[in-house]
Amino acid sequence: MTTLGQLVQTAAVQGNPLDALRVFLEREDGFEKARQIDRMRFVGYVLELGYDTAKIITSDPYKLAVGGIPRGSFLIMTPVAAGGAPPHFTLLRVTGVSPTPLSNQVQQTYFELHKKSMPELDVWTQSELQWGALDSDVLGMFYANPAAMARLEFSGDVNNVVSAHRYKVFAPDEALLKLIVNGTVKAAEQYDLGRLRTMECGLSSTGAIADIPVRISMLDFKGCRTAMFGKTRLGKSNIVKLIAQGMLEATKENKSVGQLIFDINGEYANDNPQDDSRSIRSAYEAYCHVYALTERGGTPSKPLRLNFYEQPDSSIEILASMLDQDSKTSNYVRSFASVKLPSIESISALPDNEKTRPIRKVQMYWAILKKAGFAANESRLRALGLIGGHVRHFDPHFKEPLRLAAYRAVRNGTPPAPPQDLNGLMMELDVIAEFRRNNSTDPTLMSTTKPMFDADDGALLDFLNPASGSGPMILRAYQTYHAPDAGDFITDILRLLDDGRTVILDLGNATDQVRRYFSDLISKAVFRRQEEKFVSNTLGGHFVQLYFEEAHNLFPPDSKDLTGVYARFAKEGAKFHIGMVYSTQSPSTINRELLAQTENFFVGHLSSQDETRALSRVQVAFAGSEDDILRAKTPGYMRMLTLSNRFVVPVQARKFEAVVSQGA
Repeated sequence: MTTLGQLVQTAAVQGNPLDALRVFLEREDGFEKARQIDRMRFVGYVLELGYDTAKIITSDPYKLAVGGIPRGSFLIMTPVAAGGAPPHFTLLRVTGVSPTPLSNQVQQTYFELHKKSMPELDVWTQSELQWGALDSDVLGMFYANPAAMARLEFSGDVNNVVSAHRYKVFAPDEALLKLIVNGTVKAAEQYDLGRLRTMECGLSSTGAIADIPVRISMLDFKGCRTAMFGKTRLGKSNIVKLIAQGMLEATKENKSVGQLIFDINGEYANDNPQDDSRSIRSAYEAYCHVYALTERGGTPSKPLRLNFYEQPDSSIEILASMLDQDSKTSNYVRSFASVKLPSIESISALPDNEKTRPIRKVQMYWAILKKAGFAANESRLRALGLIGGHVRHFDPHFKEPLRLAAYRAVRNGTPPAPPQDLNGLMMELDVIAEFRRNNSTDPTLMSTTKPMFDADDGALLDFLNPASGSGPMILRAYQTYHAPDAGDFITDILRLLDDGRTVILDLGNATDQVRRYFSDLISKAVFRRQEEKFVSNTLGGHFVQLYFEEAHNLFPPDSKDLTGVYARFAKEGAKFHIGMVYSTQSPSTINRELLAQTENFFVGHLSSQDETRALSRVQVAFAGSEDDILRAKTPGYMRMLTLSNRFVVPVQARKFEAVVSQGA
């Protein structure tokens, strides 16, 4: 007969997912009274209990009835007689097999039986031998919020520990597993990530595998840091696609999140039929925009290129890195690669009487590019504003005595009119370079106080017109990174992010230096934009989500630079509504400051104990899961920890695919 107290408790948790516990326990009580052991979810009793660990005594029939108890699986512990306590249960995670007080006697019995080659056990001996013990971690407790009984709560500790005999342990059914895995996930903007998978083995002793969806809330990722760890080809990129898809699905109507994906392998921008892998771009064409260094067939994209003429300071560094990578080691090439050029903006900010020398350096660089065959839009170059008292453009304004001496010595003639275009500039500097090399002591090469050309000028002129070697011709291989009409793609990207679009930077086929350059350039622009919004109080509910691969290159473990843009993402990103998802193979290769600031983790197979120890040191929730992470190698099988999940959830991520019809 139902008591008044039971009625009150039942009414108290109506509308709370925890009501599934009441239904579960009532059903278990009925099975126990009917002696239907094969239908029960009962696992055993508590042999030893502490605040952090529990030892469970169980028996083979119980384990077989629930389909087995793999390491890492969830169990629930409930008091035998809760009295007037509100409904609650303690969550346990199995960590291994434990010896019992009778382990030595059991081993002795086994030894004697096998020694005597007994064909089978009698019923009494079998009953004795089938008992064993399991170790488990106490993860915390689910209960109804005392101030709002309809709301489910989870705590990382337990409110009390009483005698072990006062508890029973069960394997949760599907309803309770759904509560455990999804009960604390924020209700808004949920997304189906995959299915609960407590073990890599796909075999159950009952033949039935529970199909429990694992859901995440995109609210846990906005403005937060998310780490992807695991060996290559085991599903990190698929998880990144799923998170990006979840964000698109959650925000494509209100456009509250702009996403920027630094795609170093081209897998988010381009389909891969060999892997039957679809890209984010093709699944969401109406919402995604691709900027590519190299245009690929079948993938609409805008060019992601530099205008080497208009960005001399950065483009010469990229050329230097490419020359070094290609082992171009001639002395005059190394000298050219070591030159530091001023930016156009820095020259424009100088007083007119200080512009001549830096303008000439840029003009020498332009002449090198022209000779190498880099196309130029001369009308755009004329509009750059390289002015020093009078219009400079393509005239280096060398004094007439120098021009006269140079043209007489090199061309055996008189100087033509001052250069008016790039071709004329290249020819003029060619003459000056040859004259300087062959007539280094000529007085016309001296100004009143110092030489006409400093060391950087000399390196540029020697590269333009070398005594031997191909000079600028060795740069022709790098024209693919240049476009004479390259637009202000940064402004375009920022506008798209503000509009809640997903921008994919296809950096495939680029050198590390080029990738790093574009990553730095655009990351700094995004940070400045969000910082300006913060200062002007216009952030509102808009976020920017960044996706980085090979994150160990951006966040090295020994970096002490806390002022760089990536360090600022880690430390100040949340304040400026900047979230980021970063992927790499090993936790130990990432800066500990970033790891300490990271809220969400997805961990696949790691092959080193050092890596699992590094992970559990920085995030204690992974302690106890190290062995499973080391052994499991199934693609897409991950250990997940998010802001909503206070404990690690093992999940088999679904394969990314387009799930909805779309419209712009």
